[in-house]
Amino acid sequence: MKKNIKKSITEYFMITLGSLLMSIGVYFFKIPNGFSTGGVSGISTIFGKILPFLTTAKWLMIINIFLLVVGFIFLGKENGIKTVYCSLLFSGLTMFFEKYIPLQSPLTDQPFLELVYAIFITALGSAIIFENNSSSGGTDIVALLLKKYTSVNEGRALLYADFVVAFSSIFVFGIKIGLFSLLGLFMKAFLVDSIIENIRTCKYFIVITSKPDEVLKYVLVDLHHGVTINEAIGGFSGEKKTMIHTVCKRIEAIKLRRKIYEIDPHAFTIITSTSEIVGRGFRGVL
Repeated sequence: MKKNIKKSITEYFMITLGSLLMSIGVYFFKIPNGFSTGGVSGISTIFGKILPFLTTAKWLMIINIFLLVVGFIFLGKENGIKTVYCSLLFSGLTMFFEKYIPLQSPLTDQPFLELVYAIFITALGSAIIFENNSSSGGTDIVALLLKKYTSVNEGRALLYADFVVAFSSIFVFGIKIGLFSLLGLFMKAFLVDSIIENIRTCKYFIVITSKPDEVLKYVLVDLHHGVTINEAIGGFSGEKKTMIHTVCKRIEAIKLRRKIYEIDPHAFTIITSTSEIVGRGFRGVL
């Protein structure tokens, strides 16, 4: 039970961090420049321009709440408590920045530089949120609805919805901002996947050693990971050794590599990277 509570606290902390990053990217870089790279933030940026009786942050909150209600009606519990938390926090933080750190113009006179920061910061935030089994709601809900009631898959539906938003910015902010928005949309699509893959990267160790007991003890007791063992015979020397297979997270790999060298300087170690590990201690089957 303590483990589950700790896991939940960690997940909500990471979701909060992801929402904060998204809000920073949207408020400080997207909204001042009119970048509408899809999503509810893009719709809100457009609405804030053509319907200025409400600020962009308020439009963000209203549209997110509307889509959450639609999601609960048509998708039920698939929408999830985490998505509600993330969506409302993202909108609330943006409103907070709007009230206490008002911006009258972009931070710099370099729109491409600001587009890069806008995309990178929001993509990082999105990746952190997705990796903790949540989403910021918004057009994700539209994509799920299209997936449920049409033959379009979720990824393509999300791209279609975001493309319409980005393309619309041409008519609201002009061709220059519209082209920046379309460029940002495609940058975001590739960057989110890349960041998620890097977050998930683990290391697969194959260790051939004559001192298996000490290596096993360190992996099992100190790192709390499982191992698989095979007998190995050197093709040239004919010497019998033990082959140990294990997987660990990237930060643990440095410790394990050093420990193997301390235990057996003559050990032969193969280390490869992988971004998909399914099993106990890593990811469950989705």
